[in-house]
Amino acid sequence: MLQSTSLLHHSHRFLFSFRPKPSLLDNPHSQLQSQQQQPLSFSNSLSLLSSSPSSSCCRVARISTEPLELSPPSPGFNFRREISRLTALRDKLSRCSNLNDKLRVIDADYRVKRFFRSSSRNAGLARVLSALRLDSNSLFLIKCLVAAGQEHVLCLSEPVMELESPGMASGSVKSAFYALAKMVENMDSSNSDVRFGKMEMGMSLEDHEILDLNKLLETLAQIESFYDCIGGVIGYQITVLELIAQQLVDQKNTNWSQHMGDVKESQILGIDTPTGLDLSDNTEYASQAALWGIEGLPDLGEMYPLGGSADRLDLVDPNTGECLPAAMLPFCGRTLLEGLIRDLQAREFLYFKLYGKQCITPIAIMTSSAKNNHKHITSLCERLSWFGRGQSTFQLFEQPLVPVVGAEDGQWLVTKPFSPLSKPGGHGVIWKLAHDKGIFKWFFRQGRRGATVRQVSNVVAATDVTLLALAGIGLRQGKKLGFASCERISGATEGINVLMEKRSPNGNWEYGISCIEYTEFDKFGITDGSLVPKCLQAEFPANTNILYVDLPSAELVGSSRNVNSIPGMVLNTRKTIVYVDQFGRHCSVSGGRLECTMQNIADNYFNSHSSRCYNGVEDKLDTFIVYNERKRVTSSAKKKRRHGHKSLRQTPDGALLDMLRNAHDILSPCDIKLPEIEADESYIDSGPPFLILLHPALGPLWEVTRQKFYGGSISVGSELQIEVAEFFWSNVQLNGSLVIIAENVMGSMKIDENSESILHHGQRCGRCKLQNVKVLNKGVDWSYDGNVYWKHDVKRSEVLKVILHGNAEFEATDVVLQGNHVFEVPDGYKLKIMPGSPGLAIQLNPIEQGKMDSGSWHWDYKIEGSHIKLELVEQ
Repeated sequence: MLQSTSLLHHSHRFLFSFRPKPSLLDNPHSQLQSQQQQPLSFSNSLSLLSSSPSSSCCRVARISTEPLELSPPSPGFNFRREISRLTALRDKLSRCSNLNDKLRVIDADYRVKRFFRSSSRNAGLARVLSALRLDSNSLFLIKCLVAAGQEHVLCLSEPVMELESPGMASGSVKSAFYALAKMVENMDSSNSDVRFGKMEMGMSLEDHEILDLNKLLETLAQIESFYDCIGGVIGYQITVLELIAQQLVDQKNTNWSQHMGDVKESQILGIDTPTGLDLSDNTEYASQAALWGIEGLPDLGEMYPLGGSADRLDLVDPNTGECLPAAMLPFCGRTLLEGLIRDLQAREFLYFKLYGKQCITPIAIMTSSAKNNHKHITSLCERLSWFGRGQSTFQLFEQPLVPVVGAEDGQWLVTKPFSPLSKPGGHGVIWKLAHDKGIFKWFFRQGRRGATVRQVSNVVAATDVTLLALAGIGLRQGKKLGFASCERISGATEGINVLMEKRSPNGNWEYGISCIEYTEFDKFGITDGSLVPKCLQAEFPANTNILYVDLPSAELVGSSRNVNSIPGMVLNTRKTIVYVDQFGRHCSVSGGRLECTMQNIADNYFNSHSSRCYNGVEDKLDTFIVYNERKRVTSSAKKKRRHGHKSLRQTPDGALLDMLRNAHDILSPCDIKLPEIEADESYIDSGPPFLILLHPALGPLWEVTRQKFYGGSISVGSELQIEVAEFFWSNVQLNGSLVIIAENVMGSMKIDENSESILHHGQRCGRCKLQNVKVLNKGVDWSYDGNVYWKHDVKRSEVLKVILHGNAEFEATDVVLQGNHVFEVPDGYKLKIMPGSPGLAIQLNPIEQGKMDSGSWHWDYKIEGSHIKLELVEQ
């Protein structure tokens, strides 16, 4: 057993020993030979060391000393030979200095020669190329496609079994080329606006076919350009085949350490639970760190990876039937993207209230063409006038789509001729793409040195201190990368954060906090918790994809021109791909696409030491982690809840319930009585016990929000929606629905010199005071079957609604407001409701001219130590 001098000091630790890594190119019919190597750790087998007896229930794979036998994935396909051929081709292409040299090299490939030689039986290759009018680059891309073994993408006729002999033309290749040649003969040159045009040869090619062919070339060009660091189209296919072959190894042997790809060619010796600041426990330090985050807001940018296809949401436009991306999900009355911007603007408003200066954070959004993602996001920003921030504060950059491949042999799945099934290649492309598109330089020009990163589906990432403390620590301590994490739910489709110990080829010891995706757990012997009371997945914290990044460090990775710029490449083939192929057949196959993970940029930030480190190593790392309660860190609207399903995990319903739990935690310490929120099963049966939606600018720090509320109660079945930042609640009893909406929540819009509407913080805000008020009405009709609570789409029988236009103010004191009421206060006026004789006394008076911008009262924010104190100031 490892003695107390061990580095990794937590209750669960893996130690690994290694033998030489066998090549994936070895003959799959042979045994993978290995020679015993002197172990670099204290153990000759994978062992779980624990000071706790409870850990013995975990199922941990042990290293086998038996030679491994690997069977081929399918009859007739030889992974070893194909990877070897493509690797040699990639190496030759990498040594070429110009396009002409590359064409000469790829022309020598046997697949390319075979493909184009088959055309000679149908009027010759020269005539075909002349008709297509291919430029040299387009011709090279098509030849790369053919060389990569994907000739079927060009096929227009029924497939024929391909022959393996390099010297013979296969039936499918001939069919594909003959069909292509015949198609060219039918072209018409009347349309010269497209690359392939229509030739004057009688019948014309359909417009949609011309578009598909051009789109194919665009896709290939994007792959060739973006994946240039691994060899373009050829390198992409090599990586796909290597990952499939690796999965075959994993299926035959659970000893992941022998066969997994090494990060920076280092050997992983152990993984452990990383230590870090617990924001829910060390509240004083958490408050201080959050203040650092607010103070550092002018040094920060924001990055949103929004390019995913979000297939599990099944989101469809109800009017057009068009599939929509996750950013357009209507959650709590607005799209998810709007929610991200609201959270950011709330932090900027807090900065204004503390320092009296306006701060507009630049936002970089990574989109894609999947489900017209880029178009929808751009249109939303334009429709909402760029959220009052100005178009110049946004940069939208589009990630490339990549082909989906079959798990059996890495063949690209095709939906119709020239149209491979394509999806976004994962959020890990964000670093290289940000470099390629000049995003880092754009941030630097605005004086930004760090950025916070969050995904659009996570609706609670900015709750209380989480995001501000993460950024504050990163900026203050000069860290390169930080994670916000929490307890992991066993069995959830999410990765884990780990502390890794590695040994580099030069003998140094390397340490860093990194991630393991849930699709990679098998490689590490990390087991599913369904059969054990306590499992390894639960011992590690969840990877939530909430990050702080040092921008100069991230740019160094993104510009590295090697595989490090595309971190965490994986091929998840566990999902079933359902599609209609080019012959109209309904297909269901195991498959996936090459994805990479943005959080694994951490693998570039390991710290190296000449000797082994022991306890406390995390304090010296360039990477760090903070923790909070799960409901304050991650709750995602990632998938549609199926009818009859009991689980709310990662659904919009579950995300709403976590938001309500947070609202309960905010208001309960304010001496406000609230119904308890029971288990998820109660929501499924009868809906939530109440609806409370608070604008984040009321805080966003909870200690700020709580100073605006005191006393009263909110009854079961009540609804409270507050869309105003300058708000005061004192001894309010709510039984029914209360909705307060300000047109100017944080300030007013003004036209700048570029004719854009810009939000000016603190000027002409709406205001609302409620003191000793009872609100009684029938509220939400909870029996109505059409209520969709997570959309905040509900039927109300009665409601008290207050609408504040411009800088309007509303005050109610010592009154009972019963029944259905709508108070709409015009810009420049103050509406007061007081006890009357009899009934209510209602006064509507203009605001004094000198108070038009500042209002008749406001909250004054001051920093005292590590906390923010509020004082209500009457003008």
